[in-house]
This record gives sequence, C-alpha cells and structure tokens, in this order.
Amino acid sequence: MQYVLGFLVLLAIIGILITLMKSIRIVPQMSILLIERLGKFDRVAESGLHIIVPFFESPRAVFWTGLRPGLMLVDLREQFTDLAMQPVITRDNVTVGVDSIVYWQIMDPVKAVYEIADLTGSIMQLTTTAMRNVLGELDLDHTLSSRDTINTKLRAAIDDATHKWGVKITRVEVRNINPPEEVRFTMEKQMTAERNRRATVLQAEGEKQAAITKAEGEKQSAITRAEGDKQMQILRAEGAAEARMRTASAEATAIRTIGDALQGQGNPAHFLIMGRYIESLRDMAQSQNSKVIFMPMETSNVLSSIGTFKEIFTDTDARPGTAADGAIPVPTSLTGQLQPRGTKQLVER
Repeated sequence: MQYVLGFLVLLAIIGILITLMKSIRIVPQMSILLIERLGKFDRVAESGLHIIVPFFESPRAVFWTGLRPGLMLVDLREQFTDLAMQPVITRDNVTVGVDSIVYWQIMDPVKAVYEIADLTGSIMQLTTTAMRNVLGELDLDHTLSSRDTINTKLRAAIDDATHKWGVKITRVEVRNINPPEEVRFTMEKQMTAERNRRATVLQAEGEKQAAITKAEGEKQSAITRAEGDKQMQILRAEGAAEARMRTASAEATAIRTIGDALQGQGNPAHFLIMGRYIESLRDMAQSQNSKVIFMPMETSNVLSSIGTFKEIFTDTDARPGTAADGAIPVPTSLTGQLQPRGTKQLVER
C-alpha cells in the first residue's frame, strides 16, 4: 500500500511540474503569443515572462505554408516569401517564366491569425495572380525592360489586398524573366542586327564628319590662296604703278633737260619720240632672224627731222660768240643722242 501511495505522489509531483512548465511562457523579442481563454481570444502576450492559467488558457497555434506546423510564436520581423518559377503570358502571347520574392511584415498579429487561415500561402497565391495580371498588360519588350514598373505595380496590388489581414507588403522583386528558347534566339538575332545598324550609322556619321571637315579645310585653303593671289596682284599693281611713276618722272626730267638745252628752238617731246623710234629700228636690224625689214612710211619723216635738229645746232647766225666754225656748242651726251647712228647701215641693209 505504501508503494502505491508513493507512486501516486510521484505522479502528482510530475503533473504539477508539467503544468507549471506549460503555465510559464517566455516570449522573445519581436515575437508574440496570442492567448485564448476557453477557445476565445483573450490577450496578446508580448516579449517577456507570462503566466498562463492551466486548462483555461492556451496559446493559439498557426499552420502556415512554409512554416513548422503548430507554431505558436508569431514573428513580427520583416519576412520574405520566395516564389517558384511561374509561367506568365504577355500581351503579345509570349509565355515567359517569372520568379520573384515578396517581402512582408505583420503589423496586426490578431488579424494575421484570425482573418486568414494560411497567411503565407495566401500571399503566394495573391502574388502569382497579381503578377499574371500586371505582365498580361505588357508586351515582351516592355516586360524585359520595365522591371521597376512591374515591381511597383505588384507591390501596390498585393498590399491593397493584404491590408485587411494586418500585413504590410514592403516590396516585391522580380528576379528572373525567362522567355522561350526560340524567342531568345530571335532576340539575339535582333540584337545583332541592331548593333550592326548602329555600327553602320556611326560609320556613316564619321564619314560625314570627315567629308565636312575636309570640305572646310579645302574652303579655308582656297580662301587663303585667293587672299594670297589678291595680295600678290595688289603688290604687283603697286610695283607697276610705282615703276610707271618713276619712269614718268625720269622722262619729265629728261624733257626738261632737253628743253633747257634746246632753249626754245624745238619740241623736246619730238626729240625723245624720235630717239626711241630710231632705237627700235636698230634693234630690228640687229636681230639674227630678220631677213627682211619692213620700213614704215613715217620713217622718212623721222629721218628728215634729224636734219632739222642738225640745222638747229649748226646755225651760225643764231647767236654771237659762237665757235670758229660757227657751230653752237652742244654737250657731248646730247650730241651722241642726236647722231642718227646706224641709219646708213639700216638703209643699205
């Protein structure tokens, strides 16, 4: 009898210890327990030490997809749900595979537990449906190039639906968008053709710029040459004008000198013209290639004028005080110019 009584006491002590262990709950930071009394929600046990009345109160367990079944602690930290590859049809009827990650956080644990049976599973299904709706409005090119837009639209659509569950969708990230193999091959060919087109355009632009630069250089070169020719012609004209002015000045001086020597007895200009005329005839006569010389009709008049000048200088009655033979003294340089040199030879030839 004593053994039986001792065994019952031992069982009672063990039951009391087990009851005490279940009655004392320690909740870690950023976690909570939902305490139910007689099957009805009573209170939220936040982080710290809590006493639960045995047989009357118990923590509420959750059964969510991807979590350990019968979990009692509800995590308030931001969590993520990784969605597997899902087939999605775009607006241009191309089936692409899309996988994404959804980041979410429980803001109201009471609603997260009592408003929805499977919170994580519902988020996954809602994300898949929203993704098909969003990508179904875009064609393939925009689907591949507008990931930020897709993420924003997905987050807004999911967050609006999960608001009544006490869950906040912080962000949605589309990781991969995989088009079919034949579409990928076509896109690679299109990309190659686009790169070839850009290369051709860049080459044409380079040739255009080179042609423009070359034309500008030729233009500047032509302008520079024209300016040089202009300056050369101006300098030549100025030189010719200067030479003519000096020649005219020399002739004027010669005419004045001859006029002073003639002392009013003749026209000095006729004397100069006669001298040049005779020099021209002499040059023609001395040419090695001239076999026949055509004499102008005015030659006789020029030759006769030589006698006129000779009579002027040999007039003995003109002035007193002349030389012994009655001739007027004439400078040697002027007498040499008045002699018709080569006239006899010219006529005989």
